[in-house]
Amino acid sequence: MSSAFEVRGGNRLKGEIIPQGAKNEALQIISAVMLTSEKVTIHNIPDIVDVNLLIELLGDAGVKVNRISRDKCEFQADDIDLAYLQGADFKKKSGRLRGSVMIAGPLLARFGKALIPKPGGDKIGRRRLDTHIIGFEKLGARFNYESDDNYFRLEAPGGLKGTYMLLDEPSVTGTANIVMAAVLAQGTTTIYNAACEPYLQQLCKMLNSMGARISGVGSNLLTIEGVTSLGGCQHTMLPDMIEIGSFIGLAAMTQSELTIKNAGVESLGIIPEKFRSLGIQLEIKGNDIYIPSQETYEIQTFLDGSILTIADHPWPGFTPDLLSIVLVVATQAKGSVMIHQKMFESRLFFVDKLIDMGAQIVLCDPHRAVVIGLGRQHPLRGITMSSPDIRAGVSLLIAALSAEGKSTIQNIDQIDRGYQYIDERLRNLGADIKRV
Repeated sequence: MSSAFEVRGGNRLKGEIIPQGAKNEALQIISAVMLTSEKVTIHNIPDIVDVNLLIELLGDAGVKVNRISRDKCEFQADDIDLAYLQGADFKKKSGRLRGSVMIAGPLLARFGKALIPKPGGDKIGRRRLDTHIIGFEKLGARFNYESDDNYFRLEAPGGLKGTYMLLDEPSVTGTANIVMAAVLAQGTTTIYNAACEPYLQQLCKMLNSMGARISGVGSNLLTIEGVTSLGGCQHTMLPDMIEIGSFIGLAAMTQSELTIKNAGVESLGIIPEKFRSLGIQLEIKGNDIYIPSQETYEIQTFLDGSILTIADHPWPGFTPDLLSIVLVVATQAKGSVMIHQKMFESRLFFVDKLIDMGAQIVLCDPHRAVVIGLGRQHPLRGITMSSPDIRAGVSLLIAALSAEGKSTIQNIDQIDRGYQYIDERLRNLGADIKRV
């Protein structure tokens, strides 16, 4: 039986909260330890299901894992069990985990072969692997799709060779996987339309500290001069910007006064501005974000008076992972906003639960929803609901914390995949939430 959260809404929260390490960075960084036989120490690891599964998977594959504390771990991949990485147990385990696709690049670069499972993880629409596979092919790998057990088998018997490529989409995981393969390829690889998210910049900085030669970091044109081997390093992960955005939204919805400590402010890009456009006051104090308690917040319009649209876009645009949060927060704002989710076609399918709670939302199509803010005239009411994906789960949790009465959120394994000890951390701020 899966557990659920029981939430009694209406409490104003108060205090300080420290964001966890970035989940999306962790999956790339931890995969990169496979690129060297030397020791790699990683700090600020989030203690969440997806990351712990990946660490366990590396341990099964022969990587020496020394978890010094929940957020600090040493890895040494000097004795990899390649037979395990081609076997049935690996197939079964890696198929459950979205992030397992990220070890393909390092394995291909170092050992000339890799298996990739068909993606698991969230039900938010198709998650294509084309960018990864085509990138590996351009570097000289061959692939076979084994349909009987849903696997891509990749081989590069002659090693990988640098080349020019233009990605069909600036996929974050695709770019990261190709970069990890290219650092040990012969010659120079140029990747245009590369993703340039902070997670990817962090990965490139880490690889460069291991002896890779990557230039153009932070832009969409990466140049990678292949090297013959990489050494060990120390790396500290950024705070999770999705969690930071979630806490900003939570503070506004529940009229709470919160300080988000150590928020990695210089890596947040446009995120603070997007929340300000919903009328949310926030002050940046050094590396912290202070959100005062606000009775009301009013959505801005465009300069010509037309209705505000908030859409996702590859970095440095607004991350799709925060659109669910923005949508929920808009339900109690004054004014209206159009939410346009371009990247995933089922991310908005949780709005029916918000409508059941009393929100005024028109779902135009799978990608667009108009939110008519209630301006706190009618608080949301607690209901029983289930979480379809990580970000929707936290959005529903925010809605429940601001609603009248009791809400029950089922399927919270989805929330645990991305947010560490979220119930405990919210209770410390004064939330009435328990795990049942």
